Amino acid sequence: MINRTLDNRYTILERIGGGGMADVYRAHDTLLDRSVAVKVLRSQFTDDADFVARFRREAQAAARLSHPNIVNIYDVGRDGDADYIIMEYISGETLKERIDRDGPLPVEMAVRFALEIAEALEHAHQNNLVHCDIKSHNILTTRAGRMKVTDFGIARAVTQATMTQTSTIIGSVHYFSPEQAKGSAVSAKSDIYSLGVVLFEMLTGQVPFNGETPISIALKHLQEQPPMPSSLNPAVPPLLEAIVLKAMAKAPEQRFEDISEMIADLKMSQNYLRDDHTRRLSKEDFPTQVLPRVPNAEYEQKSGTGKPPVPLWRRKWLWAVVGLLILGFAFGAFLSFGKFWSLNEVVVPNVIGKPMEAARTALTTENLRVAVAYEYSEKVPNGIVIKQNPEAGNTVKEQRMVTITVSKGAEITVVPELKGLSRRDAELQIKNAGLEIGRIDEQFSADAPADTVIGQNPRAPAQINKGTTVDLVISKGAGPRKVVLPDFRGTPLPTVATQLDSLKIKQGSVTEVPSTQYPAGTIVGQNPAAGSEVLEGSTIELTVAKSASGMTKRAVVQITVPEGAARQTVQVVVTDTNGRRVAYENVHKAGDRIEQSVEGVGQVRVQVYINGTLLQEQLL
Repeated sequence: MINRTLDNRYTILERIGGGGMADVYRAHDTLLDRSVAVKVLRSQFTDDADFVARFRREAQAAARLSHPNIVNIYDVGRDGDADYIIMEYISGETLKERIDRDGPLPVEMAVRFALEIAEALEHAHQNNLVHCDIKSHNILTTRAGRMKVTDFGIARAVTQATMTQTSTIIGSVHYFSPEQAKGSAVSAKSDIYSLGVVLFEMLTGQVPFNGETPISIALKHLQEQPPMPSSLNPAVPPLLEAIVLKAMAKAPEQRFEDISEMIADLKMSQNYLRDDHTRRLSKEDFPTQVLPRVPNAEYEQKSGTGKPPVPLWRRKWLWAVVGLLILGFAFGAFLSFGKFWSLNEVVVPNVIGKPMEAARTALTTENLRVAVAYEYSEKVPNGIVIKQNPEAGNTVKEQRMVTITVSKGAEITVVPELKGLSRRDAELQIKNAGLEIGRIDEQFSADAPADTVIGQNPRAPAQINKGTTVDLVISKGAGPRKVVLPDFRGTPLPTVATQLDSLKIKQGSVTEVPSTQYPAGTIVGQNPAAGSEVLEGSTIELTVAKSASGMTKRAVVQITVPEGAARQTVQVVVTDTNGRRVAYENVHKAGDRIEQSVEGVGQVRVQVYINGTLLQEQLL
């Protein structure tokens, strides 16, 4: 697709991503002179009416929406065999890529991002559209930090009737709601659940449920409660944690009534997130309100219109509340650090490299409390402690909280479907999935163009550790055809070379042998033999006649003296490379029989003369 121009307007420049159904490219709109994103349906789906309909439905659904947090749709069309959607080009990264790179996001940032996503969903829901596939992969972050929701490929229109899927389950297993997992009714509350999962991931750096297979993950959405976000990130405040858990309630009726209610709670949570240093309020802390008049005591005393001052007992009550808050904070510090309520000190043991339960036992034995965090590690097996804080050897008070980070093993990723992709695109897909390119084999295939993938190991959609190698089998195009070898004997060698080129047969070794049957330089033998079937590209060995000059030839000449004179002179004359000479001369009577051996070099001519008259002649 690179350098192809769709409908004489959109010139494709580079591939920037893709999913199971389509590839996404950056292109140049030559008419408006701007960069756009082009989503092109993969070639293997162009003949599938269901895929084409879903692809076009995405364009129609998203084109109905206009919101600063939703990727704009500019155009949709078909050019030759390519179905495509033209979208706003976002120069940035996905939210998933940001989380993978930075880990848990700061709480204030996570709330702001969740608000922008929620506002985009609010606009979609107001237009009776449910996204159905909200996940961090489908959230783009611009360079200015704005969230952009994209990929309405399985979005569904919501009417007064219940929308139900009974035959298939469509969505992303780590993010979809319990009702999607069951294939039952889907509503706007399904998007609320998925947004809760995304907010959980932003706060903790991981999704709430993981497993070895998509089915096992779907069952966890149905049966298990998500872990408390604060257990993975102590910085998550209780109010925000409550919002996440309410959004992820198993029963839709236990979630927020609608996305607008969730937005209101997120804004309330945002108001409590104040700068610890400046104590400045966020802009949401300045709502328009109706307040009672605040009197100026000095002015009103002078004017005689002032009210009595606040009673002393009320001021004491206010100070009592402040004192209780300070005591509560101090008590929390006691529980967190243990340095204020215990005089005994202990040395923190080294638990790195130990199984989690063994580490917990070692720490509690020293009267220390334990908090557990988790992270992926390709080098440390699952369940083994990677690091601890405070570090081993530090002297602390008893009951000090020690945080141990436990390995979750290598991060799991899904093997992408590569069959039918070009070799370059397949390698990009492998790298984008966090996998490595393994062994690459090449095979002939009549069903696949050259340089496209015809096989892979492991196959999609297997779930494997990130960093695992994926082996590819690449097509070399249609295999060589078979040809029948003609009989080349008697053909000059240069002529044979031309015939071999036309048959796509390679000329192998050429052996020269003396031959009296074929002229020098002509073919006298071949291997494989004439009539054999061989593959194009095979090699044939040839045998060529060599000049007979330089060879000694021998023969026996038999002569019968004819009737005639009583005494007849018999001569045998040999002519060869060395010249003419008399090999035999004698006088015989009629009827005598003579046998004479002769030899010569090269082309040998033997002549018999009787009394000077040529009687017979032969060539050896």
